[in-house]
Amino acid sequence: MQNKLLADKYPIHVLELAKNETEHAHLDALLQAIEARAEADPTVRLIAVFDHLAHTKLIGGEIRPDILAAKNLIFCFGVKLLDPAMMAVRPRSIGFAELPDRYVVSFLEAPMPEANRKMTEWVMALRKTS
Repeated sequence: MQNKLLADKYPIHVLELAKNETEHAHLDALLQAIEARAEADPTVRLIAVFDHLAHTKLIGGEIRPDILAAKNLIFCFGVKLLDPAMMAVRPRSIGFAELPDRYVVSFLEAPMPEANRKMTEWVMALRKTS
């Protein structure tokens, strides 16, 4: 997993996973694997799956030609709400993009270390263990 600064200001975590490095046959299977982990965590509330590619096509937006699928799993850890300004960084989202030869799974760094640890663990579990 790589840690990057997107657009010189957003700390993100990115896993590029060759299709032969995972047991999951398609993007939806990757997403469902993470969704199952989130559902099993009592501190997580699932919110939605957003099909970013379908939305962008619908509005006639620009799409890089090699992006075959793009979805976000949206959820919230929400173990405390002590500052109303924290609403600016909630809920959380993990993005899944499918390219011809690989998947790109990414998420924005959370202000809560435990959330980052869990999301990293979930994403890294997508890689085959052999």
